[in-house]
Amino acid sequence: MCGIVGYLGKGIAQDSLIDGLRRLEYRGYDSAGVAFHEGNAFSMTRETGRVKNLANLVKRKSSKSSLGIAHTRWATHGSVTVSNTHPHVSHDGKFVMVHNGVIENFGTFKRFLTNKGIKFSSETDSEVLCNLIAYHYSELPDGDDRFVDAIRQALPKCRGAYGVAVLCLDYPDTMIGARRGSPLVVGLGDDANFIASDASAFVGRAKEAVFLNDGELAILNGSDFRITNLEGQEAQAVALPVDQISEEVELGDFDSYMEKEIYEQPTALKNTLRGRFGDDGTTSKLGGLEGHDEVLRDLDRIIFVACGTARHACMVGEYLIERLARVPVEVEHASEFRYRNSPKAGKSLVIAVSQSGETLDTLEAVRESKTKGLLTLGITNVVGSSLARETDGGVYQRVGPEIGVASTKAFSSQVCLCAMLGLALGRMRDLSPMDGQSIVEALNQLPGLVAQVLQQGEQIRELAIKYSKAEHLLFLGRQSLYPVALEGALKLKEISYAHAEGYPAAELKHGPIALINPECPSVFIVEGSDLSAKTIANMQEVKARNGPVLAIAPHSVEIPEEAADDVFLLPDSHEVVRPILANLPLQLFAYHFARLRGLDVDKPRNLAKSVTVE
Repeated sequence: MCGIVGYLGKGIAQDSLIDGLRRLEYRGYDSAGVAFHEGNAFSMTRETGRVKNLANLVKRKSSKSSLGIAHTRWATHGSVTVSNTHPHVSHDGKFVMVHNGVIENFGTFKRFLTNKGIKFSSETDSEVLCNLIAYHYSELPDGDDRFVDAIRQALPKCRGAYGVAVLCLDYPDTMIGARRGSPLVVGLGDDANFIASDASAFVGRAKEAVFLNDGELAILNGSDFRITNLEGQEAQAVALPVDQISEEVELGDFDSYMEKEIYEQPTALKNTLRGRFGDDGTTSKLGGLEGHDEVLRDLDRIIFVACGTARHACMVGEYLIERLARVPVEVEHASEFRYRNSPKAGKSLVIAVSQSGETLDTLEAVRESKTKGLLTLGITNVVGSSLARETDGGVYQRVGPEIGVASTKAFSSQVCLCAMLGLALGRMRDLSPMDGQSIVEALNQLPGLVAQVLQQGEQIRELAIKYSKAEHLLFLGRQSLYPVALEGALKLKEISYAHAEGYPAAELKHGPIALINPECPSVFIVEGSDLSAKTIANMQEVKARNGPVLAIAPHSVEIPEEAADDVFLLPDSHEVVRPILANLPLQLFAYHFARLRGLDVDKPRNLAKSVTVE
């Protein structure tokens, strides 16, 4: 979950590395550090807290080196201290390394190296790995390949996940990166090459990107590079153009990335939908599913695997796909899927959903599915990500970079794509052309309806002011709006640290009603269907026990005055887009709720954007 960036070029590394860290800070912001190759030694600066703390120190030192590596940390092994901050230097000063991932058997190596007289200055598994490389280096004869050979000897012994960038004092024109389980990409520019956890680190500085596969090394020498596996065999390097999207990762007039990304949703959804409908206007056309029609038409079930917000989007997809395509759907926690021995026989499709495409739990679920011989598809936002490369097919979200740790526009896009998948499958099976046409029309209207809801942002801010003192909140909805209730509760927990829980509305009386009191508001998401009356009855049960009620409901649903303290009205809409619209005020509510508490919504405590460890 940490962020890695390395620079090797003709210019000064310092500015590129600090800029890269700022772009990667969504991956971790407990501490940050940078190391430069200065000829006869490494110079290193490390600091706890945000990248800006490091940047102030580095600016005063002002290195002129053209070779360096940097790291922003999300703590796994060891507390948040300067000594645990990356980069880590080997005991002999020969190597410096940054690492993303977890080395599960580091304790064995640490005991071995300690017995060799090596002393450690941190609690991290990463320092152990750096010293393991140094140990193998010391055992090898001199030679041009001694640096890479030491890495090739050390890494196969490691159990767990790693993305590393390593420098050696004896090789002033070489940087080596390697990955297994944690993402790593090489950036190729005119005057410099890069290694990073994410291509966003070198957008605007590199023209092409080469995404490493598990078990591969990237060896950068001056202006040249090569990709090999751990056995030394050359691997094919596929270079993709780096989209020049630097303006998309700038804040502009917004106070935070979360706010920016909430208000980007009309445009993001237009991009998700663009060019993805059939010529007859009755179905969706998802290019990444081409060639699988026969399998998709004859499915026995669909299994979604995802984590966090993406899983909530899949839960909405479960309702929509079963309604439109009449295919049984299961939604699994990706972190649980690979460890369960659940029946996977029959004509099953596994769909993995991850905004970054690098969520390790989700990738492992895909790998387990492929081991079982199941067709796997992916929904992701990042071109060239591991999920995009490891699945049999899939769909890109096309919503642009999502920097805020709390996912907003990615959720809306994922739900939208689930609806489009349900439409495509439904039309392959028994959904009528007229029903298909109504859904296509509803999806085409979605960006405009989203813009309409977001225009009411000031009303949501006033509601957030009213309820901002609450420390416990309940979110409740039915059917496809139950996952929206879960997502609303998650957003509030993530960025405001208030305690919030999501439930099906009818479950209120089966336990959660015991929590109701004047200090515990309940947020009800009301359907525009025959079930609305039942949800309103649940609201009245809360009011009868002096609990505050905030209702979010379609305009056509009449909410009795005695059933709610406050009502936020949504435009009337088709059932396939209703979950997306209902979630928008919950995103804004969480955003304003947290800002009123003076919190940093983009970097909530203990969280990181891309979870690349188990």
